Amino acid sequence: MLGTLRRIVEAVNQAPDFPMALETMVQQVKQAMATDCCSVFLADHENQQFVLGATDGLKSDPNDPIRVDFGEGVISLAAQREEPLNVADAQQHPKFKPLEDADEEQYLALLAAPIIHRRKVLGVLAVQHKAARAFTRDEEAFVLTLAAQLAVVIAHAEVKGLLRNEHSPWLHSIRGLPGSPGVAIGEAFVARPEARLDEVTPKRVDKPWREIRKFRQAVARTRQELKQLSARMEGQVPQDTLAIFDVYQGMLDAASLGDAVEQTIQQGWRAQTALRKVVEEFVAQFESLDDDYIRERAADVRDLGQRVLFHLQQRQRKRQPFPERGILVAKEVTASMLAELPQTRIDGIISLTGSSNSHAAIMARSMGIPAVLGVDDIQLHYFEEQQLVVDGYTGEIYLNPPQQVLEQYRQLAQEEDELREIVSEHSDLPAETQDGERVSLQLNLGVSTENQYLQQLNVDGVGLYRSEIPFMMRERLPTEDEQVEMYRQVLDQFPDQPVVMRTLDVGGDKPLPYLPLQEDNPFLGWRGIRLTLDHPEIFLMQIRAMLRASIGRNNLRILLPMVTSTSEVDEASRMIHQAYFEVAEEQGCEVGENLFQPQLGVMIEVPAAIYQLEAIAAKVDFFSVGSNDLTQYLLAVDRNNRRVASLYDAYHPAVLASLDEIAKRCRDLNKPVSVCGELAGDPGGALLLVAMGYRTLSMNSFNIDRVRWILRNVRSSTLQVMLAKALQARYPEQIRKMITAKMESLGLGGFVRAGK
Repeated sequence: MLGTLRRIVEAVNQAPDFPMALETMVQQVKQAMATDCCSVFLADHENQQFVLGATDGLKSDPNDPIRVDFGEGVISLAAQREEPLNVADAQQHPKFKPLEDADEEQYLALLAAPIIHRRKVLGVLAVQHKAARAFTRDEEAFVLTLAAQLAVVIAHAEVKGLLRNEHSPWLHSIRGLPGSPGVAIGEAFVARPEARLDEVTPKRVDKPWREIRKFRQAVARTRQELKQLSARMEGQVPQDTLAIFDVYQGMLDAASLGDAVEQTIQQGWRAQTALRKVVEEFVAQFESLDDDYIRERAADVRDLGQRVLFHLQQRQRKRQPFPERGILVAKEVTASMLAELPQTRIDGIISLTGSSNSHAAIMARSMGIPAVLGVDDIQLHYFEEQQLVVDGYTGEIYLNPPQQVLEQYRQLAQEEDELREIVSEHSDLPAETQDGERVSLQLNLGVSTENQYLQQLNVDGVGLYRSEIPFMMRERLPTEDEQVEMYRQVLDQFPDQPVVMRTLDVGGDKPLPYLPLQEDNPFLGWRGIRLTLDHPEIFLMQIRAMLRASIGRNNLRILLPMVTSTSEVDEASRMIHQAYFEVAEEQGCEVGENLFQPQLGVMIEVPAAIYQLEAIAAKVDFFSVGSNDLTQYLLAVDRNNRRVASLYDAYHPAVLASLDEIAKRCRDLNKPVSVCGELAGDPGGALLLVAMGYRTLSMNSFNIDRVRWILRNVRSSTLQVMLAKALQARYPEQIRKMITAKMESLGLGGFVRAGK
């Protein structure tokens, strides 16, 4: 049977279109099982019916296919039970209901297997025989296996819109990942890169110096182009977002891509070939990482490489007219792509790859443009000449929706505009509840920016500075002096406010390019504080750089990641003290005057830390909860694995109970505690955290004013009621519905359309 199964699956996958794939399936299954009839019914959840998709044995009009209402007949029963039904004489079954005009009365035996993909019933595969008999266990297993294979085919066809035709009642939608909130309606504009690295044919040269000259000229032109793009975005986005282009410029430096490409050229490769080799190596390194933010830098490296390639190939730009109200669609939307297009016309963004941490998503949020990213298994040409609706809250995309759907989303878009205006009017006010409970809103930073830009934001400092990014963007460790300059720039941006710098959080799933490491289970591997304590030379250099950068300033806070034991805190503290006195002696600093002992904090992101809070609290000054990793470890879910990503939920009762416990324990221990994960920037999540007692929330710049405004419109007593209900809930959906209902009653419903 295994060989037969393989042949059928191969035949289905090679079919030129979806209807032919279904026809191939039913014909070959009927032949392989030597039965009299095989049919595939597809679930139409919109109309609560099963629709006959293909059959070899039943009568059916393709223009008016047979339909079975949910809950009726044996076919529906198999779907309802989510298990195969093996009936010797289906006509004697109490649930039997004959199919009209199908000539079904000739068949007695029935084997029906549900077609299920990611817990959703997509249809039913049915095999029938004229003689009354029970199908064998082998036959049952064969049909069940085929149904599982067919589930993938149907799921992909649903995504690609192949289930929709003029006779189909389905409303065609595609689900991706929410990247930037809001709704948009417009005509698709499909963008493709003008130069592609994967199209470069490897070639060698005998005069490398000429290729190096070409490469340097291309880099110079790319630098100028990036400056122009940054200038175009001036005033279009919050100024801190423009630092994205500084990151691009930094990647072109010799210490990053430059030297690596030139060294490859000197090995006898053509400049274009060398560029492809180096960029692909960088991309592979970034894409193998677990950290969402850093992994998304792969898209930046690829985009930059293709821009340099464009100039190496000395091409001419070919601009396509952008629609008046357009939805930008690309395989990989990049920040530079956004900057090239007329910002006033971009109503929405669809990126087939990427996540909420991509620079495109960051820019989209800064520009207030709805975006959906990470759309699975669909090609760009499916969007050509389509009218689209983009729901940046749910990640839903509608292709050529009916008028009633358009009207619904036009109303939502109008409400969004009104809400945005209201929020911006209160950006200069303090974040506090109506009864005066003050909350400190801080920034999560991953790139450095200029002082004048960040000073325009009404924030209370930096709650999380990801120091690992400069390490990831280089072919070698940054020197101590280079690190001093980077850290000093950040500290100077917030002279009178705390700046929490997380020590190097790499290793395991986030290896440095120059410190390769392969592990079977990187999530539980050599990473964070574990790696840096094993490499004191790296840890001490970074701490020394932070301390040197803080001379004359008193705003540095040091945060240790991935802590699981008090011994790790002891060893890190010992080295921090060692570095402190070394720097004081070398720089001739007055201890406690020019060089202050920085406060030390620990990230609570590993569940083990929750049960050691008292022991750790005696050794540190503050705690910071990394809600993303804490959720991931508590639920044993990799949220970037699409098979289980739906199980990742910060509203899970276990996660909320843990966060509440942490807040209570820290209050009893009199230790400040903040939250720097995504939950802090989620309006509903922020309300629950404040109700728990958290008074410092750190988030990206986009969410600062949204959270500020919503806090100013609630009372502490309301938050306590919400929290009590949330902690009593058994399911995340109950919590989400409760938050939505409460905020709707307060007139704040526009903030909670996001769902999950």
